[in-house]
Amino acid sequence: MIPITGVVKVVDYNPNWPAMFETEATVIKQVLGDNCVVIHHVGSTSVPGLSAKPVIDIICGVNNLTDVKVGSLEQIGFTYLGEFNMPMRMFFIKRTGTEVNLHIFESDNSEIELNLLFRDYLRNTPKACAAYAELKKKLAKEQSTNQNNSGFISSYTLGKNDLIREFLLKAGFSGCRLMRCTHYTEWDTYHRMREEQIFKPINLTYDRNHPTFKLDNHFHFVFYKGVEIVSVAHVEFLNNSEAALRTLATDEQYKNQGFGRKLVYLLERWIKYQGRSIVKVHAALRSEGFYRKLGYSEIPFDDQSISKDIIDLGKLL
Repeated sequence: MIPITGVVKVVDYNPNWPAMFETEATVIKQVLGDNCVVIHHVGSTSVPGLSAKPVIDIICGVNNLTDVKVGSLEQIGFTYLGEFNMPMRMFFIKRTGTEVNLHIFESDNSEIELNLLFRDYLRNTPKACAAYAELKKKLAKEQSTNQNNSGFISSYTLGKNDLIREFLLKAGFSGCRLMRCTHYTEWDTYHRMREEQIFKPINLTYDRNHPTFKLDNHFHFVFYKGVEIVSVAHVEFLNNSEAALRTLATDEQYKNQGFGRKLVYLLERWIKYQGRSIVKVHAALRSEGFYRKLGYSEIPFDDQSISKDIIDLGKLL
């Protein structure tokens, strides 16, 4: 979900949008070369007949994000804006001529599947497409700006969340997604899960306004299975080479289903992509076996922990 501060404009479907996509996709594929595995037109402009913001959304799957040359895409008019709330995404915008949002993921990222399922569900379900168009127009008229812990996101974006979730459920999306906490429902689930699974068992008061929620080197994640948040995590960058997994919690109903292992794998992948080579954790003694099975071993970690019954573990990525 991308922060939006400008006016949202929803217009009638333009039959030229697919051709605009093809023009942009051709140039993008030339720039990315053999690293480009797939490229798709997604978002509302990819659905015939659907009213939309006049922005071409392009999603691209590559073999390796680290091989994507930002400068080469900048030479064809794109500006790099980082990840926003999607780990392992490179997000670019093009404002000259046709407005384009370019989302680049590694080809195994479930965000690609999600976007294609959502697009095809709208293409094949006229009633859903009509309902989505009506909601978009309504929200565009009522737009305002809401603030949460992550900065500013529009009421237009927030207002679509429930319907998008409903459509993804009906479309059968079941992939796993790692997301930065962004909107209020994610933050509510994040706080509840940490309080229930980590703080209450050791009789500590949980502070939803702790300073770490506003520090740039602290990152707060939710982990989805399909449309449900099943786990949460907190990562701190200690320095230029080390990161700490501060907390990891899985909701009670989803425990012992492998979600913790998958979450740690995705976090490690993201931490390495961010240039850190070591991850450390104050592991609760009851969790020691879990981390050791994932390749963690004892490592010095001169740092305060919220619990006494811990063992310091770490892993070279």
